[in-house]
Formats: sequence, C-alpha cells, structure tokens
Amino acid sequence: MSHSHIDVSVLADQACTVAEVLDHVSGKWSVGILVAAAQGPVRFTELERAVTGISRRMLTLNLRKLERDGLLIRTVYPTVPPKVEYTLTPIARELHATLLTLTEWAKRHRATIAAAQADYDRANESP
Repeated sequence: MSHSHIDVSVLADQACTVAEVLDHVSGKWSVGILVAAAQGPVRFTELERAVTGISRRMLTLNLRKLERDGLLIRTVYPTVPPKVEYTLTPIARELHATLLTLTEWAKRHRATIAAAQADYDRANESP
C-alpha cells in the first residue's frame, strides 16, 4: 500500500479562499444586491428600494465589497449631481445563474427539508 503525502496547508489555504468568497456572496445583503443588479444597470437609490431593510451605510459597504471582489462594476457619469450605476460583471452573471438554480432547488425541496427537521426535532426532544 502506497502512502501519498497530502499538503494540508495547501488544502487549508484553498478552503479559506473558498470560504471567504462564499462568505462575501452569501452574506445577508449580497444576494439581494446581486439579484437587483442583475436586472441591468441600477442606481444606488434603486438598490436601496429593492433590498428591503438595508441601511444606506450597509448598502455602501456591501457595494464596495462586491466591487472589490470583482462582482460589480461601478460607473460614475460626469453629471451634476454625479450619476452612479452598478452592473454585474460576467462572473457575477454566472453566480446569479447559480443562485437561481439554488433557489429553485430550495423551492423544490422546502417541504422535504421541513419534514426532516420536524422528524429530527421529535426524535431529539427531551423527555
């Protein structure tokens, strides 16, 4: 039997990178922002209305984070007052398609998951 060496530090680095990206795109506000921006160029105030419950500050922070991650393009038009629009990058469009697939999966399996949770809770109730 051969023993192969696995460099755990490389795997840990890869896992951390994946976890970091997933944390950014699966955050409380990121999905809503990406879904709203998928409709085409969208302005800050349109995003603010589309993402229910988000504060202006939190929207600003999330927009910066998504832009930094290469998921949004921020375009500033030289008008008075300045006009700013946000659009999805190609990788964000791919992510959006994946989110739609995940949403459909969740809808299809919602009842099954709820039943499994109820079964688990009943089996693990304290006497």
